[in-house]
Amino acid sequence: MDLSTTQLLGAPSPSSSFTNSWTHDVFLSFRGEDTRYNFTDHLHKKLVQRGIRTFIDDELPRGEEISQALLDAIEGSRCSIIVFSENYASSKWCLDELVHIIQCRKSKQSQSQRMIELDK
Repeated sequence: MDLSTTQLLGAPSPSSSFTNSWTHDVFLSFRGEDTRYNFTDHLHKKLVQRGIRTFIDDELPRGEEISQALLDAIEGSRCSIIVFSENYASSKWCLDELVHIIQCRKSKQSQSQRMIELDK
């Protein structure tokens, strides 16, 4: 998978002044048990190598409710990438993230979302 910054974000490159209003260029939404140490890890590394400011929830505490830090990261990201793996929809946390991502798009708080569906 070789995506240019423009293809991925659908907007100016991360070096433009436009991105300065966002905390992150990309928010990665994924089911950790399914993809954290394979696809999502590789995607995250490639995005960072290209200078794309990418949020990944490696350091956030787990809990029953989606944390405010995670909601803030979604709101502060210009684009969201949803890695729709086999068990993504069985996670309440993932579904809560997805709802918030969609709400942000409707309220124009973020530019776009991209979904990547993974086969078994």
